[in-house]
Amino acid sequence: MERAIHLDPRSPFVLDTHELGRRPGSMRRVQRTVPAPEDLGTDVIGVPVGTDLELDLRLEAVMEGVLVSGNVRGRAVGECVRCLDEVVDDVDVSVTELYAYPERARVALEDGDDEEDVRELDGELIDVEPALRDAVVPALPFRPLCRPDCPGLCSECGARLADDPDHSHEILDPRWAALSSLEGMSDDTKES
Repeated sequence: MERAIHLDPRSPFVLDTHELGRRPGSMRRVQRTVPAPEDLGTDVIGVPVGTDLELDLRLEAVMEGVLVSGNVRGRAVGECVRCLDEVVDDVDVSVTELYAYPERARVALEDGDDEEDVRELDGELIDVEPALRDAVVPALPFRPLCRPDCPGLCSECGARLADDPDHSHEILDPRWAALSSLEGMSDDTKES
């Protein structure tokens, strides 16, 4: 498994593991605030690009590579699926990801692991953005609601039902609609 693209050490999501060496048990903490990347969410809710994501991570050298674990915190913004009002949801998810040393990654691939499931160190650098994305996006609500009992919008006119709980429309059964036209005709015949 050869990497054609090398990681940019200036990226806020690229972490240097040089201090760990290859000594199993060595550990260091990384706490930083980074700007949220693009497309960190779904069509209905996500973390806006450039807003703060707080990383509280632990990098630990193990026999196979570097184990990254910790938490990611941020704020997701979206639309209520019932009334289309803004929904703001605090996100706090756990991350656990193993970044394999290149020789260990080759062994894992030879043993049948999918290439996309094996994250590999690039020299002494690791890119945590894909792992953060894999943790944050599934943790977002599938159907975000502004409140659990949101009544939504009127199916007839689109009015917010939360603003007017007694909102209603007089709906005639379509089978009786022809009779309402006869009512108008009977008034015309009386006047003649």
